[in-house]
Amino acid sequence: MITPKETLLLLIDVQGRLAKGVFEAAKVEGTLSRLIRACQVLEVPVLVTEQYPGGLGHTIESLMELLPGNVPVEKLAFSCCGSPEFMHRLRSFNRNDILVAGIETHVCVYQTAVELIEFGYNVHLVTDAVSSRTEENKNLGIRCIEKAGASLTSSEMALFELLRVAEGDIFKAVSKIVKE
Repeated sequence: MITPKETLLLLIDVQGRLAKGVFEAAKVEGTLSRLIRACQVLEVPVLVTEQYPGGLGHTIESLMELLPGNVPVEKLAFSCCGSPEFMHRLRSFNRNDILVAGIETHVCVYQTAVELIEFGYNVHLVTDAVSSRTEENKNLGIRCIEKAGASLTSSEMALFELLRVAEGDIFKAVSKIVKE
């Protein structure tokens, strides 16, 4: 089970026009917003990447507003692990459990998840916080990531797993976010 001290949220390439054109875009954006805010309450760090921002734009404003001071890692490789800067930043957090979210499920999310598993990380794919331009590619990506060895979770399942108990101010804050 994941714990706040061992977990990191990886937000992959939720950028510009691409983010607006994925399957269930508004739903995914809302889920990502709740996930980011709850991770902040739980003190789970968030690492953000951007695929070729010069062409695809930057991480959508509604999410970056939730992450003041967070500087996305720019990359050209589809897998985040293909970026030395990403690997340096990831390792600096010293977290073994990676909650993976973002787009596109069958390309950058898939390739990153597989390589993170190969590097020995425990990958937890947040299935309601990933998407692709088509539902078919989203579902294919999820199946292939699971087959590669990742655990499947949902935003709500992961957050309550991080909480463990239904008491205290942190529980109340996260529970309020989840119920939005």
